[in-house]
Amino acid sequence: MADFRLRREEMLDGERLRSMLDESPARAAQAILIAAREGEVEAQALLGQILLDGQGIAQDQPLAMRWFGIAARQGHLMSRNMLGRCHEHGWGCVADASLAARHYRVAAQAGLDWAMYNYANLLATGRGVSKNQALAFTYYQRAAHSGHAKSMNLLGRYLEEGQVSPMDLPAAHDWYRRSAEGGDFRGQFSHAAVLAHAGQTDEALGWLRKALTGGNLKFLRVAHKALSAADHPQIQAMAVDYKRRAEQLATL
Repeated sequence: MADFRLRREEMLDGERLRSMLDESPARAAQAILIAAREGEVEAQALLGQILLDGQGIAQDQPLAMRWFGIAARQGHLMSRNMLGRCHEHGWGCVADASLAARHYRVAAQAGLDWAMYNYANLLATGRGVSKNQALAFTYYQRAAHSGHAKSMNLLGRYLEEGQVSPMDLPAAHDWYRRSAEGGDFRGQFSHAAVLAHAGQTDEALGWLRKALTGGNLKFLRVAHKALSAADHPQIQAMAVDYKRRAEQLATL
């Protein structure tokens, strides 16, 4: 019989535990649980995530929140951000955007890019906080400069539209490109639009295919409508692929 026991150093090594999740989720979950109880903060954060997702362990969103809270109190910024996510979306609790904003703000002010992005989203839409586009722009900008691909795309949008800063199309287009290269499907779509407008159709189609592969259902539905109205026949034809992919995701 195979020996599935773990050495102590394996149980307390957060990076090792993270890589194990792809190899053997159930075994990793056991190790993560042990390490979390031992006080390993990275394991506590991972335990919260796998409980939230039901990865290798029974899904339990309230318990996930509890472990995120334990890790957050030890200064784990992503766990603080995840508490915000739970409160924003009602994962394991009653949804409360104001509580979400508090958690995001703490982690954002400490420098976590994902928290900056999430906090900026609330500021931009006025959910849980007073609407403040200028402050949202500031946090998107900070996150973008730290390498956050989704924030890069949104920073590009602000610069393109000149909402709270002077319009700067070259800078906007550069941020779209950086977002696309960073793997954000919305950034890929934005970059493709710029390329298509410049007559670089083949490159635009390549980025549209990447966005199609990575896009979620909501994005694909919106993008399908935009592509349907495109002037270029090849780009317009991509709308069919976007619609088909959206229909596939809707059945999952």
